Amino acid sequence: MKKISIIICDRYHTCAGGKCLRALRNREGAFALYKDEEVEMVGYTTCGGCPGGNVEYAPAEMKKNGTDVIHLATGLVVGYPPCPRLQAFCEFIPAKYNLDVIVGTHPIPQNYFLIHQGLGTWQSTRWQERIQRVLTDEETRLAYD
Repeated sequence: MKKISIIICDRYHTCAGGKCLRALRNREGAFALYKDEEVEMVGYTTCGGCPGGNVEYAPAEMKKNGTDVIHLATGLVVGYPPCPRLQAFCEFIPAKYNLDVIVGTHPIPQNYFLIHQGLGTWQSTRWQERIQRVLTDEETRLAYD
């Protein structure tokens, strides 16, 4: 069984996790990686707010709970501006905790897709790599609006 944890952006600290949980249940977005696996969520928290101080400590508890991988929530890439510390989180967590990190949880909602396309936010190769697991077809994006 794959054990996962999710870290969300603190600006969405009141998020109940509905889109992430639906995507996990339906194996959509980044959770399509687990389409043939049983999955248990063992951790869910915020980054702690800029500059992401909770990212320094929360993975320790997640690891004690048996997490195999930490997903950095889709909100970190679709919010405006996208998280400026995303790359640092992607480097720090594996270096300190020896845990895999995946950018994304639920599919990108269509309204965020359209605004970021218009702004050119995700045109670089690095951003295309970051959003690849949550960039779905229009029908799915609309379902997550």
